[in-house]
Amino acid sequence: MIRCLALIAFLLPATAHAQEAEPHMTVERMAQIVLALDAEAAVSGPGFALTIDDIPILIVTDVAANRMRAMVPIRSAETMTPDEMQRVMQANFDSALDARYAVAQGRLWGVFIHPFKELERDQLISGIAQTVNIAKTYGSLYTGGATQFGRGDSGDLQRQLIEDLLERGQDI
Repeated sequence: MIRCLALIAFLLPATAHAQEAEPHMTVERMAQIVLALDAEAAVSGPGFALTIDDIPILIVTDVAANRMRAMVPIRSAETMTPDEMQRVMQANFDSALDARYAVAQGRLWGVFIHPFKELERDQLISGIAQTVNIAKTYGSLYTGGATQFGRGDSGDLQRQLIEDLLERGQDI
């Protein structure tokens, strides 16, 4: 047992050096990634405006605060019913994933928020995709597009649709 632990302790540093860490995110690096996703993206200082699948996305960065946020406007929040507000909160728990529904300035937004410097390329791309997905699926599945957390309400609510349709088609 001690030999096994000693071997692991010996090999661990070598394994860590074998995988090179991705460089820290910079505004310039983020611009390269954003422009690869949308060649017509607008770059304005530390901010970006791009479009994915006809969904407008705004990305703002604050290097000094080490934060970034990708945002998609979804609808007016002022006319949301309590049931709609409840549903987006349920989705935030289990199916929105790394993106979140948020309310600001009288609007419902899809947002992805992350520490800026530590953000990796694939995390940024995934976060943007999930934010677009929660905007596109608002009012239906409320999903970031990948797996969902197993202890929430969304799975049961989504299965209810299947059961309702099966019941409607039962007499055919």
